Amino acid sequence: MKATYLAVAGRIRRDLQELNQVVERTQQIWQQGSTLTQALAETSYYVDAVALNLHGFYAGLERILEVIADGVDQSKPAGANWHRELIQQLTVEIRGIRPAVLSAATRDRLDRYRGFRHVVRHVYTFNLDPQQIELLIQHLPVTMAQVSQELMAFADVLEAIALAES
Repeated sequence: MKATYLAVAGRIRRDLQELNQVVERTQQIWQQGSTLTQALAETSYYVDAVALNLHGFYAGLERILEVIADGVDQSKPAGANWHRELIQQLTVEIRGIRPAVLSAATRDRLDRYRGFRHVVRHVYTFNLDPQQIELLIQHLPVTMAQVSQELMAFADVLEAIALAES
């Protein structure tokens, strides 16, 4: 268990660094697109690029959550609603195994991005709503800060448990 917990903690830390890069890139692209006239910005490829990066943000975060579910919980949801159930699973404590990984507030914030990820995967990009994307961009820094804080705290817990086993 010690090696697994240390590996999961290391993966959390590494992947959070990469997610921070995705967040920065997403904001930069949106900013560049917003310097254009509103009509042009709504039909530009900037919307597509931002949508792809928002999708990447959530997909990357979901990979971290899957690593935790597999490595720590040793159980990952399956079925049609597994994306939603994964977040739900990680917001509850598993007594004797781990504390809650994410707070209910973070779960609620992430649910918006999970829903958007679904839209990106199932809708043509020219049908994306720039106002919806703008709302997600506005909330992205706070969401990332909250997610980072909670996941880093969880990585600390995993390392403490692993070191206590020594």
